[in-house]
Amino acid sequence: MEIMALVVGATGIAGRGVSQELVDRGARVYGLSRKPEGLARGVTHVAADLMNAESVNKAVAGLKPTHIYFTMWSRQANEEDNIKVNAGAVRTLLNAVAPARSVLHVALVTGLKHYLGPFDAYLRAGTLPLMPVREEQPRLDIPNFYYAQEDEVYAAAARDGFTWSVHRPHTIIGKAIGNAMNMGSTLAAYASLCKETGRKFKFPGSAAQWNGLSDMTDSRILGKQLAWASTHDFAKNNAYNIVNGDIFRWNWMWPRMARWFGVEWEGFTGEVTPLAAQMADDAKVWKRMVEKHQLIEPDLSRVASPWHTDLDLSRPIEVMTDMTASRKRGFAVYQNTEEAFHDLFAELRADKIIP
Repeated sequence: MEIMALVVGATGIAGRGVSQELVDRGARVYGLSRKPEGLARGVTHVAADLMNAESVNKAVAGLKPTHIYFTMWSRQANEEDNIKVNAGAVRTLLNAVAPARSVLHVALVTGLKHYLGPFDAYLRAGTLPLMPVREEQPRLDIPNFYYAQEDEVYAAAARDGFTWSVHRPHTIIGKAIGNAMNMGSTLAAYASLCKETGRKFKFPGSAAQWNGLSDMTDSRILGKQLAWASTHDFAKNNAYNIVNGDIFRWNWMWPRMARWFGVEWEGFTGEVTPLAAQMADDAKVWKRMVEKHQLIEPDLSRVASPWHTDLDLSRPIEVMTDMTASRKRGFAVYQNTEEAFHDLFAELRADKIIP
């Protein structure tokens, strides 16, 4: 099948992952984002502001995408605004491409908040779904912008006749500088700061996360599942969890991560010690490091997103993911999580993002 793909949010972690996978498969790939910086190689930039319908309509005029991969979201102050803005972005994009009548499939990337609830819900007390989470579990009876995004896709599919897939990764490992949700580069920046200043690489999260089982999603394996589900008839019109395929405990991963950077580590000591507080005064240190090591990104906030890493690692519950839905249909790709982190760290170092 000849694919003309439109990747929405192409400079983000998920967008870069699927863009590169599609390019490698020989697809023609257009990447929609505000700016072209950070696009995967081989992707043609389409400039648009998804909060502005006129901007989107103008950007996609003349394009006839066969496949759309919607991989972005915009963080708002509360869930009501998250729903309004993020469901609205999906609706705006799908309305804009509808007149061309070219779309065969739409893939939507959401995440495990589908099962846990919004950030503020699980941060307060932890919603307690059965673990591991499974695609068959019903929606929670609370507002959730993921549900609203899905409903926009379902409504447009019924109207325009395309197939769909929904993809629910756990925390994604991948390169995307300036991304609002990036644990991998956040931990890389934090470890680099610890090495520079002689501080301990201190685990910031909860006892449940330190001792419990967990899993994660490499952006490359997410890209492979997106391409798989959008090009096989037997995989379409389904929702899929997607993780690397292994499980680990942070009390095992943390010291191994510290060893990669050559820093002294400290595990959970009885209380949560958020990265946001630990890194609060590090912007000036980072600028000195940039000059000293000739790094290319002087703004620490574009490399690290402590708030998001804190939310994930402070969960009062362990979180694991079942992948039965796609495994039964033949998707058997695997990625070792420790190696995924190491690959990212090596790439960040090679690209002079970290020293």
